[in-house]
Amino acid sequence: MDNYQTEKYQTEKQLLADAILMLERAEVIDFNGHFSWRIPGRDQMLINSGKSVRSALTARDIVTIDFDGNLVEGDAVPPMEFHIHAEIYRRRADVSSVVHSHPLWSTLFSMTGRAVEPVIMQAAVLGEIRRFGKTASINRKPLGEELAEALGPHRVIMLKSHGAVVAAEGILETFVLAFYLEENAQRQYLASQLGEPMVLSAEQVETIGRNLWKPNLLQKVWDYHAGKLSRESPASP
Repeated sequence: MDNYQTEKYQTEKQLLADAILMLERAEVIDFNGHFSWRIPGRDQMLINSGKSVRSALTARDIVTIDFDGNLVEGDAVPPMEFHIHAEIYRRRADVSSVVHSHPLWSTLFSMTGRAVEPVIMQAAVLGEIRRFGKTASINRKPLGEELAEALGPHRVIMLKSHGAVVAAEGILETFVLAFYLEENAQRQYLASQLGEPMVLSAEQVETIGRNLWKPNLLQKVWDYHAGKLSRESPASP
């Protein structure tokens, strides 16, 4: 591995750690969430370990595993649900990052069977939100395969009474989508207490989604949360 690859590898570990911390602060990830990044050209991924404390996580908590869950680098085992990540990576060459979270507001929708619908402009980039009908921990390969098949070519899937999975091109994109999903669900729920929320039309979703899916706008979301994190722990490693 050359110097550039080594530096990139460490950079992605820190990005994963930061993303998990920011999502935990936003109450999108809880004590069981996990976020991964596919190592290019290998059937391996970086992922936070199963025992990692999501509210105090550092790059040292990121381990390297293969798609069968075998530890390649690190000293702690991966989360039991690594199959979520592995099976999506096996099926989707376009996906380089996956997050599984247990967000409060969007999980309410999966518990009741009501669909999360695009009611804010940012939700236009989520695409079709798929649903996985089983209530289960995805801790076996066959369940991971079922989940990956249910997700198909899409970015977001809700797990019944469990949480959400987001899959996208990179850590930045996956982070932003996870945040947008929860923000939209919260506002949809709150608006429904006043009346029936207005849902974006297919034409609006296409136009707005195209306008908002731009690197500088995604980076703006990351930078906002990173700024809050740095103010909270300016001396963190």
